[in-house]
Amino acid sequence: MRELSRVMLVLPRVVDNDLVREAGLPLSEYTSLMHLSEAPDGQLRMSELADACNLSLSGVTRVVIRLEKQGWVERVKCAEDGRGWNAVLTDTGLARLEQAWPTFLSTVRQHLVDHFDGHDLAPLTAALRNVAVEGAGHNG
Repeated sequence: MRELSRVMLVLPRVVDNDLVREAGLPLSEYTSLMHLSEAPDGQLRMSELADACNLSLSGVTRVVIRLEKQGWVERVKCAEDGRGWNAVLTDTGLARLEQAWPTFLSTVRQHLVDHFDGHDLAPLTAALRNVAVEGAGHNG
């Protein structure tokens, strides 16, 4: 279990370092853009984006403000209730995500996937998906 704890601490750090160095984009910003790109109409309530990125609401607000300054995200009032805010991915933001994606893929391969060389990754992928789904059910 000690090894898992170490991976949970080290992997995000090395992926972040590689993304910043090679793509000029921190992992927190990459992850936010990624989740928005996968959301219906490219938008999520700020609280949903915070949950998806495992950030506090104030933390995701700081990230979205940085993304907004770059023109990669817009914040708009929620049409459903008018109280909350949605983060909306712009075309420029999607292009920025697509530009950084090869670096993300390469660093995850180097720092994680390559260590499983010779193993069938399908069962590992399924197990990780189960862990993520179960963990998501325990938020809040």
